[in-house]
Amino acid sequence: MNLSETCKLVRHSAAVAAGSTVITPSAGVDCKGFDAVMFVAAFGAIVSGAATSIEIHQSSDDGVADAYSALAGSKVTVADDADGKLAFVEIVQPSKRFLKLIVNRATQNATLDSVVAILSGPSRVPTTHDAGSVAAGETHPSPSEGTA
Repeated sequence: MNLSETCKLVRHSAAVAAGSTVITPSAGVDCKGFDAVMFVAAFGAIVSGAATSIEIHQSSDDGVADAYSALAGSKVTVADDADGKLAFVEIVQPSKRFLKLIVNRATQNATLDSVVAILSGPSRVPTTHDAGSVAAGETHPSPSEGTA
């Protein structure tokens, strides 16, 4: 089984310009049918002295009646010299169906390039990637050398 058949890719957040405000995606990632989800945040420029972190919030109904709340221990600090680097949080067997990654930015500017959610441990394979997120992709088992 290949990774692309056993995970689901979702673009959780597009790029957000440099700033010092909290970034909260409008919708969460639906984890139904998956055992785990890893959120990967890609950062651009981060100004020295910036207080930046990521954390996961959860809801049973995407915030309709059950407001999103933080998951204990899920906060990861992003250093102010982590320009061009990735930060991630993985939640295994979430207790609620919807998760979202919150990017906390304060004191100085930090640029977010994007956030991708990788859902894994599917109840059915192959999985279908989020059509609103993934434009194209292929799997090539044991390819020969030659023209791509």
